[in-house]
Amino acid sequence: MKILYLYAEVMGYTMATIKELSVQGAEVHVVHWDKDKLTPYKMPDYLNVNPYPRSRHSLASLRALARKVEPNITVVSGWQDKTYLGVALWLRKQGKVVVCGFDDQWHGTLKQYLAAVLGLSRYFTRYFSHAWVAGVYQYEYARKLGFRKQEIIFDLYSADLTLFHRAYQKSLARKTSAYPHRFLFVGRFEPIKGLDTLLGAWQQLADHCGDWELHLIGNGSLKDQLAATPGVVVKDFMQPDKLVNEISKTGCFILPSRGEPWGVVVHEFAAAGLPLIVSDVVGATTSFLVPGMNGFHFNANDISGLASAMKQIIRTADIELANMGHASNLLSTRITPETSAKYLLSLCQN
Repeated sequence: MKILYLYAEVMGYTMATIKELSVQGAEVHVVHWDKDKLTPYKMPDYLNVNPYPRSRHSLASLRALARKVEPNITVVSGWQDKTYLGVALWLRKQGKVVVCGFDDQWHGTLKQYLAAVLGLSRYFTRYFSHAWVAGVYQYEYARKLGFRKQEIIFDLYSADLTLFHRAYQKSLARKTSAYPHRFLFVGRFEPIKGLDTLLGAWQQLADHCGDWELHLIGNGSLKDQLAATPGVVVKDFMQPDKLVNEISKTGCFILPSRGEPWGVVVHEFAAAGLPLIVSDVVGATTSFLVPGMNGFHFNANDISGLASAMKQIIRTADIELANMGHASNLLSTRITPETSAKYLLSLCQN
């Protein structure tokens, strides 16, 4: 089995599925953006996984690569890369299996309605034979774009469960003896992530936070502004193998995004056994958050709503927080690198 990925920015969760595909015996070729990246994530080396920097390839050279590889399945991520679309169109004309990675949600914008009109004529099947969706919100959108039920597969993204489950197990002893009172955000320091909402909520909690702390890990344009905020600890972006060292010191994960089609980081910190506070726009809540069981959600941009959720965590007994973390860990197994890889491989089973 040979698989060609035409990808935008590769991340740890992307590699979790790719690594599993390799374990399943697939030969994987990954073209990935290596310029103007949103994060400094470094792609690791895996057996049977062959990387190709996007900056070194044109439409002609990518076609040549596809001819050489002769993939059974081609996965395309990032519709904004017109060269990738050119390769997809070329492969589809040959009757090849070409899969569109799909993490967008349906919001009913004018652009989306226009795309839905094109979908009525099955326009997008010129480029893609299947849609590979992250979750139920993405399934809804894929259907509106004209993909039939049997042309849609699930579990586009999975956290690296081996890494985060191991970190959870290592954290248990420390959390049993002294549960850490620390809120944590991990992600890009950009307005879309709702960090102003988080800081506003933290300020509202000034007299109610007790010994709880707020830590932020990431990079982006807001970093200097965040670092200057009193009472908030800001740390640089960490590679996944370093990031998991923060888990035993963290008591609750927060993702306050005002826009987040999926949010694999929710899966990662559910796997790490943390209670969660997540805004209602985050797609991954449909799989990994049961309000009241392993955390809470709030309306995006609602400072008071987030402050209330954080106050609930602060007022919850440590033993109950540990139980919520265990529930998160259990929910994290709803999607795994194996289910992700198996869904993709199933396209060549028919």
